[in-house]
Amino acid sequence: MKILIMNGPNLNLLGVREPGIYGNSSFESYLPKLRERYPNVEIEYYQSNIEGEMINKLQEVGTCLAENNGGIYDGVILNAGAYTHTSVALHDCIRSLECPVIEVHISNVHQREEFRHHSFLSPACKGVICGFGLDSYRLALEGLIENNQ
Repeated sequence: MKILIMNGPNLNLLGVREPGIYGNSSFESYLPKLRERYPNVEIEYYQSNIEGEMINKLQEVGTCLAENNGGIYDGVILNAGAYTHTSVALHDCIRSLECPVIEVHISNVHQREEFRHHSFLSPACKGVICGFGLDSYRLALEGLIENNQ
């Protein structure tokens, strides 16, 4: 199984930016633990602060059913950060993929500012997980594994 985890803008600052909301750990310190827990899953990681680069990466994954970049992708775990609430372009790109995309948020966006309560991405995604800290990524991975069997 091959999964792409993609993080959007400002998520490169995890562990530093607003630790009361996002925690004290960087994603780079969490990723090895996730890989260790799921040794039979190839987890590719990508982060960008630029919407167009995120779209390019998703298009590089392609249909997820075709051989791209050395293998078949079985799913995408996407934390698009603030683009969740603004990006029709990411919505359209997600809808072009044949593999499932799980929308993930570290915080519970529904307990935060009103503008964070609406997601342009949710209607295009298989599921949404929010509010469990970095463990939200593990829960999304569990969902992809269970639905791929």
